[in-house]
Amino acid sequence: MAKDYVLMSDSDSDLPHEIAREMNIPIVRMPYTLDDQEYLDDNGASGMEKTLFERMRAGSKPFTSLLPTPAYIEYFEPILKEKDLLFLAFSSEMSATFQNVLEAQRELMEKYPNRKFVVVDTLSISVPQSLLVMEAHKLYEKGASMEEVIQWVEANRLKAHAWFTVGDLVYLRRGGRISSTSAMVGTMLDIKPILTLTKAGKLEAFTKVQGRKKAMKALVEKVAKYIQDPGAQSVVIMHGDIRDEAEIFKTQLKNRIPEIRDIKVQFIGPVIGAHAGPGTLAVCFMGKERPV
Repeated sequence: MAKDYVLMSDSDSDLPHEIAREMNIPIVRMPYTLDDQEYLDDNGASGMEKTLFERMRAGSKPFTSLLPTPAYIEYFEPILKEKDLLFLAFSSEMSATFQNVLEAQRELMEKYPNRKFVVVDTLSISVPQSLLVMEAHKLYEKGASMEEVIQWVEANRLKAHAWFTVGDLVYLRRGGRISSTSAMVGTMLDIKPILTLTKAGKLEAFTKVQGRKKAMKALVEKVAKYIQDPGAQSVVIMHGDIRDEAEIFKTQLKNRIPEIRDIKVQFIGPVIGAHAGPGTLAVCFMGKERPV
């Protein structure tokens, strides 16, 4: 069925490159810098995720940067020359780059006034964003109008969950999410924060526990408490180069909620990983509305 608009997203969704290719979803590649070299996140195509975490363990300090407005225009304009465009963006609360998206939209709408170009803030990042993108794509493939897809995303974006814990508090300290004192004391006492995506689209600490085993148990219980219709969805476990631990967590999740249709395990993408660090463990799913 011919579509009169294109559904598009960005690589901060951590949507695996093979799925984006199979679904024919254009992806804006977000930049990050590692050891003075800039890369564009390709969602696993090059396997850079493992390299990133290995270098971080060795002392490298990667950082992310804003994609400028002209770069967004380069992505958007070829599409708008031919069709309308619906862009599902990562949370506006995560980066000032969202303003560059809106500026690109403004400039292009002046140039192509007969086109429709809508930007939707998913209030999500990483797999919660990709879960929304994939469900939106199902509607898109069934012939849903742009308005119908927008309505679905806006009605369901606060049902996309991410719950995670980190391996080392130093990365949260570097990102300004906790103070140096909190990081030092937390490390000494083996305190593990449990973080989540909020209703505002931010990543914030929800609670804290002592020890990694309790952190993993807490993540399992968050899924049990907030998931809806587990038999009809895939739950995604993301990890910062700790595959063995992710598989242990997968078993714990299966034992606690056996009705989950399937559980996928994948690397955390480099843009998210640069802030969370190696050892990060996350679980993502669709459920009840976010609690905070």
